Amino acid sequence: MRLPLHRRSFLATSITLAAPLPAPAQTGRARVLKFVPQANLTSLDPVWTTANVTRHHGYMVWDTLYGLDASNEAQPQMAEGHVVEDEGRLYTITIRPGMRFHDGEPVRAADAVASLARWSRRNAAGQYFAANLVEMAAPDDRRIRIRLKRRQPNLIDSFASATSPVAFIMPERIAQTDPFQQFREVIGSGPYRFKADEYVSGSRSVYERNPNYNPVSAGTPSLTAGPKVAHFDRVEWHVIPDAATAAAALRTGEVHWYEQPVPELAASLRRDRGITVEPMGMRPNPGVLRLNHLHPPFNNPALRRALLPAIDQRDFMAAVAGDTPDAIDTRCGFFTTGSVMASETGLEPLLGPRSFDRAKAMIRESGYAGQPIRLLSPTDILAPTAIAQVAGDLFRRLGLNVEEATMDWGSVVQRRASREPVERGGWSAMTTAVNDTDFLDPSVHFALRGNGLDAWFGWPSSPKLEALREDWLTAEDRAAQRRIAGEMQRQAMEDVPYIPVGAYRAMTATRRNLQDRVGGFPIFWGVREG
Repeated sequence: MRLPLHRRSFLATSITLAAPLPAPAQTGRARVLKFVPQANLTSLDPVWTTANVTRHHGYMVWDTLYGLDASNEAQPQMAEGHVVEDEGRLYTITIRPGMRFHDGEPVRAADAVASLARWSRRNAAGQYFAANLVEMAAPDDRRIRIRLKRRQPNLIDSFASATSPVAFIMPERIAQTDPFQQFREVIGSGPYRFKADEYVSGSRSVYERNPNYNPVSAGTPSLTAGPKVAHFDRVEWHVIPDAATAAAALRTGEVHWYEQPVPELAASLRRDRGITVEPMGMRPNPGVLRLNHLHPPFNNPALRRALLPAIDQRDFMAAVAGDTPDAIDTRCGFFTTGSVMASETGLEPLLGPRSFDRAKAMIRESGYAGQPIRLLSPTDILAPTAIAQVAGDLFRRLGLNVEEATMDWGSVVQRRASREPVERGGWSAMTTAVNDTDFLDPSVHFALRGNGLDAWFGWPSSPKLEALREDWLTAEDRAAQRRIAGEMQRQAMEDVPYIPVGAYRAMTATRRNLQDRVGGFPIFWGVREG
């Protein structure tokens, strides 16, 4: 595959979307951090969507009962602690005193109950929690009482998980919004307040430090755990779709942090003494080619499986991050590279010898008769854009009747929720990339669910995958979990809920005087000016 073409086409697309430079940073006493996100913030509801940019917005504005540290251990945040009784079937969680929402109202246990109930409808681990729940109630303003049908050892871990949707704590009246509908009012509980009066979709989002936020007093900042101390009075997100313009703004100090520069610009920025370029997180980010199981032609499992012999992860990841061995993983399965559950068990159809001829023969055998395929193709976000370009080229070379629906990432986030067939504005395939924490294990892996209309966009149904996930969640030791995770990969090669297309190390660039950045994804507490 001619990889330079994919890289050039992405940069050319970006240039056509050029935006003006943001104004220089404020001077004087107000400390302002200016940030360039990888995508426009189109949805403000971090439960309704799994879009990374909305999850990052969520951590700015809301807090959680528990945080997750870099070792994947749950640590108390809004919670003071918890007690487990009745052989693991009864949990009582106590909220720390003095917690308040941004409108001044106290955070009550009833708010947490409503927030967890809404979250549990959309989060993969939350759905298991909801099915296992007997009762969740607030006996008083500080205590949450949860009674389960059977013990669930990973319950607190699921409340701490950084995988979207995150269990953010919101006011009860907002948390009572249907989880399949977006709310518009943002009343937070975290270290920054969202400035709704300054929000302009496609241009900027603004956050002000919450002077009344009460961070935990113990520990050190680590991923989403530890004290969340905001050192900036104001954080501004400026949407700059043109990569070269964003890099220029970073060089001149007009912005302080560029979330994800494309590889060519990252290499150039490394040579600037005033800029630091480093990996965003601890592990590579998995890439995803998601297929829509509701409608033809990918409702046909034989056609989904027919794509596997033609998938070369090196093509996809070189388009995203360049053909640099230490920047990409080209033998990626369904679990994050380097995680405990990662292995190559069952992945022979994906990682074995590649054969276009075999793929074409399997397509003919599947009965595919030229039905249209609509591929959602973003134009303004690095990894999904590059993956979509490679996927579109692959589909055409396989003889599939593909039409690429090009749009900005915010529009993709809205459109992928449509369950309509292609002829009524729906879609057949989409591409994305997730953070390394999202695919660590079956409890959080939203793209490996097979629960039909309750599943993530694409809505696959697989009773066997769901049964294996249940086995994993109730397994008594790590060895059993690893064996079951391998069986899940084997089953996924039959069902093909999505196709892993490799993994890459996301790089981020900051002005060198920004210090103490918390690793993982764009996190705005802890970071300060040196």
